[in-house]
Amino acid sequence: MSSPIQFQRPIRPPNYHHSTNTIHHKQFQSQAVAAAVDLTRYHSHVMAPNQCCSAVVQSIEAPVQTVWSVVRRFDNPQAYKHFLKSCHVIDGNGDVGTVREVHVVSGLPAGSSTERLEILDDERHVISFSVVGGDHRLTNYRSVTTLHDSPNGVGTVVVESYVVDVPPGNTKEETCVFVDTIVRCNLQSLAQIAESMANKPNTKKPS
Repeated sequence: MSSPIQFQRPIRPPNYHHSTNTIHHKQFQSQAVAAAVDLTRYHSHVMAPNQCCSAVVQSIEAPVQTVWSVVRRFDNPQAYKHFLKSCHVIDGNGDVGTVREVHVVSGLPAGSSTERLEILDDERHVISFSVVGGDHRLTNYRSVTTLHDSPNGVGTVVVESYVVDVPPGNTKEETCVFVDTIVRCNLQSLAQIAESMANKPNTKKPS
């Protein structure tokens, strides 16, 4: 069964090494993630003093290619991100540099977000985007998601990390708790969809 492993605050948890403005996720390999080089490369974020950074890890009982077929769709994030109700590509054709506008479901403190695709690596299974505009409070948000074969040879481990400005009136801890909750829910949804696809080989990819 899939299970999330979440790295949260309190301040300076043992899963992080804080050096100046950079957080290095040193303990991911001990959390059943084998590709330590990629983790260091993609999940080390340089932070300004008014920013915070965190990550969530999700184990999924489905092959990497199955999970990747859902995650790589920059034009269709609402397939598993259920806080989004729609997505429209406003510039680009799906390559790096493509810009999308997503609209958020009602009830959240946001209306829309304009996001740019920064990395799309089909070989290493890495996708990254940054928020460049919109009606929300997640200023200078940048997310990186990587997929890895499970060490036991069955399934996938997904790592999603981010860095974001702390909104005025909020603390770093409050900001991380809020964003971690959204990321965790997204990855749990991704796990359900990918595992369903893996168990039913003829299941169509979300459209």
